[in-house]
Amino acid sequence: MSSSDPGRPASQRLFAAVLPPASAVAELRTALAPLHTLPGARDLRWTGPEGWHVTLAFYGEVPEDATPELEARLERAARRTAPFALCLHGAGHFGGRALWAGAAGGLDTLRLLAERADAAARRTGLPMEHRRFAPHLTLARSRGGVDLRPFAAALAGFEGQRWEAAELTLVRSHLPVSGVPGERPRYTAARAWPLGG
Repeated sequence: MSSSDPGRPASQRLFAAVLPPASAVAELRTALAPLHTLPGARDLRWTGPEGWHVTLAFYGEVPEDATPELEARLERAARRTAPFALCLHGAGHFGGRALWAGAAGGLDTLRLLAERADAAARRTGLPMEHRRFAPHLTLARSRGGVDLRPFAAALAGFEGQRWEAAELTLVRSHLPVSGVPGERPRYTAARAWPLGG
């Protein structure tokens, strides 16, 4: 299909991520269940376990004609990075905006992979906003009316099982379009490459 085909978008909303395995997702889901009973929990927009991920680099709208080069550069970044141990660990919040679970383990390698995912986009010619990499998995979002501190405190002692991060995934983000209150973005894996090649 060409980019002029009305059935295919001229750009895609993309980001690079490390996806936790199903066992780590199940473990975190269990640890998170009691937080849904805390005051204010109903006013948060909780992310779905099927969309949990550790974002390495957010690319935003990527033109269709730039995607092949980005994918080639991400494949190279994955090949140059060895697999590493990771676990979900602790919790925190970004002000009153987002509640997150943290990560522990091979954070130096995780940061290196994030730098390489960022560089892949810059070398492709995509405009990248420089942000300090803070490894996390977003659990819930707030419009500022909920104090997230009790939620972070309740999950602060969480330490999940260790697992091997062995893949770099390019994820497509589908923003809500229905207008239904509470609808969440959907995420689908566009491509994935094994670490260490």
